[in-house]
Amino acid sequence: MAVQGPFKVSFGDVFPFGAFIKGGVEPVRDFDRSTRENFVQARDKESGELVWAVEVLDADPESKGTFKVKLMAPVQPVMPEAPAGFPFVPVEFDGLAVTPYVNSGTGRLAYSLKAAAVRPANFKGNGSGRTAAKDNAAKDAA
Repeated sequence: MAVQGPFKVSFGDVFPFGAFIKGGVEPVRDFDRSTRENFVQARDKESGELVWAVEVLDADPESKGTFKVKLMAPVQPVMPEAPAGFPFVPVEFDGLAVTPYVNSGTGRLAYSLKAAAVRPANFKGNGSGRTAAKDNAAKDAA
């Protein structure tokens, strides 16, 4: 099989309605090297960079709950500010990759998302809910 590990996907394919960050950036625990008393932050297997996570809301009306997107960076990434009057930050992820795996607790297929970078979404703030990714997806479909 040619696919060995994460595979690249476009932001618009994963989040056609956009994505919002809920909360802040957290370091990801290396469960193999950490102990109860000593927290060791995970490092990306490919780049060696520290791994951070953000909680994400998918703007798709049919999406359920939140999930984490992992970011690789030498220092804690700084998230963009939320637009005035918004509780969440509209963002887009660059260099998005998906790793499918079987959830050992449920036996179901699940997905781990990681991104090379996060940036503010080109959010119009006019109630349309459209992001640059959704606009680009519409252009590609035309």
